[in-house]
Amino acid sequence: MDYSITTLSIIGVLGLLGVGLYALLASKHLIKVIIALQILAKGAILAFVAAGHANGHVNVGQSLALTVIVADTIVAVLGLSLAVQARRHLGSMNIRSLSNLKR
Repeated sequence: MDYSITTLSIIGVLGLLGVGLYALLASKHLIKVIIALQILAKGAILAFVAAGHANGHVNVGQSLALTVIVADTIVAVLGLSLAVQARRHLGSMNIRSLSNLKR
């Protein structure tokens, strides 16, 4: 079997998006949710690069991937800082306990 790089990239994208979505829906721990978002973002980055490679516009795919990397880094930093603050105030990293912050 001889697969092209585009086919393997699409399989990788689907795998990353599937794992990230499952982890996002199944996890109750705040850090695991942030990791799941990171996995989803890596799938999106790979999708942009694979789409650019498939269309012959590698530069466009790489530019979009770089933009997603920057936004993903900002989301990770803000998410982790909010997780630290939630741990300090609530004493737990459970997502269900975040509803106590409304009061």
